[in-house]
Amino acid sequence: MPAKKTTVKNEPQKNTADIGFEQKIWDAACTLRGNLDASEYKQVILGLIFLKYISDRFESRYAKLVKEGDGFEEDRDAYTSERIFFVPEDARWKCISQKAHTEEIGITIDNAMREIEKENPRLKDILPKNFARRELDKRRLGEVVDLFTNVKMHDAHESKDVLGRTYEYCLSRFAEQEGKLAGEFYTPSCVVRTLVAVLEPFKGQVYDPCCGSGGMFVQSAKFIKKHH
Repeated sequence: MPAKKTTVKNEPQKNTADIGFEQKIWDAACTLRGNLDASEYKQVILGLIFLKYISDRFESRYAKLVKEGDGFEEDRDAYTSERIFFVPEDARWKCISQKAHTEEIGITIDNAMREIEKENPRLKDILPKNFARRELDKRRLGEVVDLFTNVKMHDAHESKDVLGRTYEYCLSRFAEQEGKLAGEFYTPSCVVRTLVAVLEPFKGQVYDPCCGSGGMFVQSAKFIKKHH
């Protein structure tokens, strides 16, 4: 008599859809690589991820303000009050995507980074501005811009940390490609979760002197939320 099958009801696998999303971003990164080392194109891809994310968040808020009809869609305070970076018109993704297949795409992205820093002092001298360099294949860069254009990195109803999740996934993949040098910039999330569990940060301040992608802070916040 054949054994009876039993169905085990597990908790919802929250990462199932996430992996496809993250993989799509990584595939875009691989399009740009060419003959570049992972360490060289890492900053380019991470910069594009951030640029696309803040542009998508801005556009989501912009559409909401337009719908409200009070004329605040170009008011910087209407964004910063919601902890959203204000993105100048020439730095918005739709303007970048229009230049995707031109020789000026690198210059366009560099200028967008400068404009965003100018409007948001917190980002001063932080964003990468090396997209116009000669070594970067502009045709491949345009293809990556096209791929990113078709990926929405923010949803007004999305509660998950899209930016953090994407960074974490891509950093782990870069770590695989950079081999032993990867430890200089990436600590596996499972190790960080273990450290946080040992520390039990219920009170006081969390200090991470080797902060890279901010994983220690994210995991600490999740730990506190999980334990109420």
